[in-house]
Amino acid sequence: MRIAIVGAGAWGTALAVSVASQTRHGHGVTLWARDPQQAAAMQTERVNRLYLPGVTLPHALTITGPAHSTPAALLEQADLMVLATPMSGLRSLLAQLADCRVPLAWLSKGFEAGRSDSDGCLAHEVQSQVAPQVLAGALSGPSFAMEVARGQPTALVAASAHAVVRQALMAAFHGPTLRVYANDDLVGVEVGGAVKNVLAIATGLCDGLNLGANARAALITRGLAEMTRLGVALGARPDTFMGLSGLGDLVLTATGDLSRNRQVGLALAAGQSCAGALAGLGHVAEGVYSARTVVQRARQLGLELPIAQTVVALLDGQLQPAEAVALLMGREPGFELAQVGA
Repeated sequence: MRIAIVGAGAWGTALAVSVASQTRHGHGVTLWARDPQQAAAMQTERVNRLYLPGVTLPHALTITGPAHSTPAALLEQADLMVLATPMSGLRSLLAQLADCRVPLAWLSKGFEAGRSDSDGCLAHEVQSQVAPQVLAGALSGPSFAMEVARGQPTALVAASAHAVVRQALMAAFHGPTLRVYANDDLVGVEVGGAVKNVLAIATGLCDGLNLGANARAALITRGLAEMTRLGVALGARPDTFMGLSGLGDLVLTATGDLSRNRQVGLALAAGQSCAGALAGLGHVAEGVYSARTVVQRARQLGLELPIAQTVVALLDGQLQPAEAVALLMGREPGFELAQVGA
């Protein structure tokens, strides 16, 4: 299989390394970097110093960039297209690939933000607007790029309404250290991948304030309930949120030290502003950009998401960390297992 991965950030590079290292599969892997200087440096040095330092790029991995190719040109020699871009770049990239005739998948997690002509779309909603003929889906689940690149055991979800997409993703990426499960609930997988980033900010705040393991467990559990309520209201199946792309990804992102969104929460607890936290991070933290859209879409559906709403207030500087904790702890008591759509 010929696999083209567009986007040489940490996650796109890690997947490319994972596949190219498994030479027994016989897959050909091309990684396209948007920055021509980055592409040239990766070709010469065989390392992605900016996003994945310390990981050697296998010789079987082909590196290219704007100086030699375009994402659309890669279609001519690909059996599978994988888009490893943040949500902010997905729309324009899909528009370039609207004529794609091979299975396509994105790694993006989040809601699209910053547009006045949409309600904050999930990735599949963006695709339905700009590339509706493409057979597409998502590759998601609990995964830190560095661990995947190092060959540490990881399990992912290939989500699509189209069996051919799910099968292509499993054939491409399933291997000795990377297990890929199929799921046809694309909405549920995408909601899990988006909302967990917002909840990880809240959990980072909790840990940064030294509130204890009890508080962390409560926050993760109640956060899972919020994620499920929103997902079901958008058409997802409740059981999806008990799987890798729901509970699994939430636990990893909320508790793992490699989580950028968790690091934002820790920085907020230390008294930094949102801008300061992002500047210190140096990478994209999707939860910061998705939080407002998560709350916005929930309100449109008549849902209340107290944790997500509190994160938005924190990011906007309307609440201080201690005030956020007091607000959540001061809510009226109620039934734990309320209806998921309530």
